Amino acid sequence: MDWKLSLSGLLIGGLVGLTGMGGGSLMTPLLVIAFGFNPTVAIGTDIAHGAVFKTVGAIRHRRLGTVHARLSGWMFLASAPMSILGVWIATSLEHRYGDGTQSVMAKVLAVALVAGSLGLFAKSFIRYQEKSNAPFLLSDRDRLAAVAIGLFGGLIVGLTSVGTGVFFGLTLLVVFPLRSAKVVGTDIFHAAALLWVAGFGHFIAGNVDFGAVGWLLIGSVPGVLISSQYTLRMPDRALRVALATVLGLSGIKLADLPQTNVLLGVGGAIGVAALMLVLLRPRLQKRVVPAKEAPSA
Repeated sequence: MDWKLSLSGLLIGGLVGLTGMGGGSLMTPLLVIAFGFNPTVAIGTDIAHGAVFKTVGAIRHRRLGTVHARLSGWMFLASAPMSILGVWIATSLEHRYGDGTQSVMAKVLAVALVAGSLGLFAKSFIRYQEKSNAPFLLSDRDRLAAVAIGLFGGLIVGLTSVGTGVFFGLTLLVVFPLRSAKVVGTDIFHAAALLWVAGFGHFIAGNVDFGAVGWLLIGSVPGVLISSQYTLRMPDRALRVALATVLGLSGIKLADLPQTNVLLGVGGAIGVAALMLVLLRPRLQKRVVPAKEAPSA
């Protein structure tokens, strides 16, 4: 255990604070591959760590006004019990069919994440009407949709141990008329509550390395505090590109394809290039001065 864990926590915390995504999808593989953790302990440690630092991020986003607390509450009403059911189903399937079951489920989720990433990329570069900053009041249809998302998403989290950010963040963008900054805050607020439920189960099972959790928090807490304030400063279109990039990278990592590291590098480069294009395009357009028409004789 050393400063490398804290550096990893800083990077993941910054990513989650800005986009609300990528925590479990990237941290768990990182603990296994880079630090040699047992996969079960890596999952438990990541979830316990995520519960703490996402709570810090949730408080920060709540103060910034980027949280729709009632929407989070309706999702949590269904996602908490379904995540426990998912853990039970995953454990039963693993005992009956072996480790390959969870791998198959992770690949199914990976395909959905990559497809969602491509769709969000396309939507980011198509002109669309900006979503309003006006308060979003939940209708009966919205409450029903939130519960349905919680039922399905909670089950996915329990089955695959990932998805608190990537799945809920994607569905919030698609289903509800929220600006990207509010999607990030609402997603983190809900994920913090859900991870405490899952983290308690892993604590009881003895799957948490508290030493590693401490080192990770040293980096992730300042990371999420610093990056969360930039969700309000970034243009909505730029934040969508960042969200799409994290979705795609998470899907590639979950799919565990040949040459995964190469694909992650290429995907990351494309995402950074697209983000720079979105951020710099307004400045470049201002520099283009149309030629003045010559005065008529």
